[in-house]
Amino acid sequence: MNKHIKIYRPIPIDEEIKFSKKKFIVSKTDINGTITFVNKNFCDISGYSEDELIGLPHNIVRHPDMPRAIFFLIWSSLLKGEPVSGVIKSLAKSGKYYWVIADFDVKKDENGNIKSFTAFRRAAPQHVIDEMEELYETMLNIEKRRGIKGSLSYLESYLEEKGMNYEEFLNDLVIPKGIVGKLLSKFKDMFD
Repeated sequence: MNKHIKIYRPIPIDEEIKFSKKKFIVSKTDINGTITFVNKNFCDISGYSEDELIGLPHNIVRHPDMPRAIFFLIWSSLLKGEPVSGVIKSLAKSGKYYWVIADFDVKKDENGNIKSFTAFRRAAPQHVIDEMEELYETMLNIEKRRGIKGSLSYLESYLEEKGMNYEEFLNDLVIPKGIVGKLLSKFKDMFD
């Protein structure tokens, strides 16, 4: 991608895109976060065509309501070669938003070097959205005054209060139980 191309960022509007919990959004990026693959569900839900997305940074769908600290945590794990999950509010081309639970997987070459990342996303249930909206709003306000460090410090205190680390908190909140969990596991196996 030509680094001099200006990326169009839609103006956010307060309208949610709801989609079926049966629809999985899948994308792959290189180690720099440049999109190399998207599935049809990604295009349908985000409103972008495959041609518009391939070659762009994945943050094209980053919603301004998302604290930068969350992406800092996600990238820190991925660059260490560790899979990670997150609850993310994304911005569609229309300016509407959609909430997802994202599970990020790391692909390595035969020498153990990281070569790409794959994200499997599904619709976030309302109880997850409710929990995260309040947390993210607080983190974002702190970020505006004290930067990412302040936001991460708040998150650390929040998790300490709950007696959990970030991974435990997310697992407790988002891991599907029963048949949905089994289906998600089978779906991920198709991309390995």
